[in-house]
Amino acid sequence: MTFAPPAGGAAQPSRGAGTSVGAAAGAAGATVSSGTTRSGARASSCATVSSGTTTPDAGATFGAGAGAPGLGVTPATPHPRGERPQLGPPPRLKPTALEPWHVGIGVLFVLGCSLASVLVGPYDLSPLQVLAAVASKLPLAHVHAGVLSSAVVWQIRLPRLVLAVLVGAMLSVAGASYQGVFSNPLADPYLLGVASGAGLGATVALVYFPSSSNGPLSPLPVAAFVGAIAAVAATFALGRSRSGARSPATLVLAGVAVAAFFTAVQTFVQQRHFGSLQTVYDWLLGDLSTAGWSQVALAAPYVAVAAAALLALRRILDALSVGDEEASSLGVRADRARLAVVAAATLGTAAAVSVSGLIGFVGIIVPHTVRLLAGPSYRRIVPLSLLYGAGFLVLADLAARTVLSPGELPLGVVTAFLGAPFFLVVLRQARKMS
Repeated sequence: MTFAPPAGGAAQPSRGAGTSVGAAAGAAGATVSSGTTRSGARASSCATVSSGTTTPDAGATFGAGAGAPGLGVTPATPHPRGERPQLGPPPRLKPTALEPWHVGIGVLFVLGCSLASVLVGPYDLSPLQVLAAVASKLPLAHVHAGVLSSAVVWQIRLPRLVLAVLVGAMLSVAGASYQGVFSNPLADPYLLGVASGAGLGATVALVYFPSSSNGPLSPLPVAAFVGAIAAVAATFALGRSRSGARSPATLVLAGVAVAAFFTAVQTFVQQRHFGSLQTVYDWLLGDLSTAGWSQVALAAPYVAVAAAALLALRRILDALSVGDEEASSLGVRADRARLAVVAAATLGTAAAVSVSGLIGFVGIIVPHTVRLLAGPSYRRIVPLSLLYGAGFLVLADLAARTVLSPGELPLGVVTAFLGAPFFLVVLRQARKMS
């Protein structure tokens, strides 16, 4: 648009229709005031362009992208006054709350696996004999069962079943918590040196106290528990920076270093005592064949406290899984929350490992299966991992004692057979996502 100085000194716009100033103003970084009238107009580099404002005289449209015929610019189409542009439907959000039917299916899965574990075994018992043996020990139930069947059910099968439920539930929920707190889908409960510490403690107990390691007051579970806690404490001490903070990367590296050291000490002890190698390796491969009520009483309090703490922190895991900055913006103290989650998961894992040996892949198989079925929210993953982890290890233990019946496979071998291909699938998915 051209400006011609009139005689009176005011700048009057020329009456040439079709002259566009929107593109020129946008290129120069300036805008034209929307208060243009017939008597005069003032141009300023800091004024505002009104979209779709037409002067009565000139007939030119002022606006971003407005143009005249012949300039190759398509005029902007203004929306009618009072109407808003039509937007598409908002994205549909997936629910993250735990549904009752999720819990119901998980409970039925655990009950079905438990029933199969009690009914199946080397000693053949009918379902009525098993039911009578179970009811004979219950209060207010006047049922008489055979001495042998009652001993098989209450001294062999039920302690093994309860211990498998505790260990499977704890390893699964600990694996899910580690994956959320470290934002690593391949993290497992043994990430911070729990396995190596428990292995060293068990090796010391089996080598230096062989006579008392098979009794009801065996020092083996206590030694494994103390070794696991010592290894994780060393990991936290080494992973602490000068400012007192602990980042996920430094904790993982410290765990690798501590695990290597404890494994070296364990290997040295084994090489000095060849006679105990078979017993040590049997424990390291994972085994529930010697399960009794004393092991259940030792592990149950720690597993219950750790599981309750992780269930209470499952909402915070959703925030930690997306990063520390995002969690801080939501009001979560990332360092304190990570410390609480790792401490609870480690405490429960140490208790589980001390009574069962090293059983791998449970903390990877179950959380990822639950994630595929119920979604990525830890409000669902944590409680469902407890249920499905318990049922999964009961089934694995059932397979371990029936595949080579009357002999038994080590429980860790069965979970490794199932977990190694699953681990490769998870690794491939993680590569695709990265």
